[in-house]
Amino acid sequence: MRPDMGDKMSDKMDYKKEHKDLYQPKTVPVIVDVPKMKFIMVDGKGNPNDESGEYTKAIELLYGLSYTIKMSNKNGKAPSGFFEYVVPPLEGLWWTEIDRPFDTSQKDKLIWTAMIRQPEFVTEEVFEWAVDELKNRKPQIDASKARLEEFTEGLCVQMMHLGPFDREAVTVKAIDDFAAANGYVNAISEVLPDGTIRRHHEIYLNDPRKVAPEKMKTVIRHPIRK
Repeated sequence: MRPDMGDKMSDKMDYKKEHKDLYQPKTVPVIVDVPKMKFIMVDGKGNPNDESGEYTKAIELLYGLSYTIKMSNKNGKAPSGFFEYVVPPLEGLWWTEIDRPFDTSQKDKLIWTAMIRQPEFVTEEVFEWAVDELKNRKPQIDASKARLEEFTEGLCVQMMHLGPFDREAVTVKAIDDFAAANGYVNAISEVLPDGTIRRHHEIYLNDPRKVAPEKMKTVIRHPIRK
């Protein structure tokens, strides 16, 4: 992520700070009710560590669109209701063809939705404008794979995972055990009334290219129901 040098970060909306319950959980499980939010999403399959794979291209697309919208006020094209903000963190929904229990070890078989939250002023019109702008600036990026979507995740259990992604199994077990002990059922794979399928969810609070593996911070979130 690219902080804009010279801007006062305190003057910007930072969703991580405004909604600490969603983005800054402790290293113990907690129940949270996640409200409706807007995301730019890209679907794909395959190993996220493949530098030439679908996931790498999806991330480039997501950040390209997110920063096009963020910087729209710099060239006089800010949409109605625009406010200064920090681009929210990258997130991912993950599953496999047989995703109970969820297994991250078979990376080539992973199916995912990569996504970045968008401010409330981002409408379908704003999104389409950003797609056109990105196509003009970077025609090599296939922007047609992105979509703007509202996502209501609902009741979940989550926890901050510290360290490498390959050690997530311990955190996953902790949140699932906590949910069960408190009278909840793991709701991964359940279909919501709007057709949304509930998934294993990760929120990446730092860049693995820039941070040592043991210092990585990732919110791990699972959908649950009573």
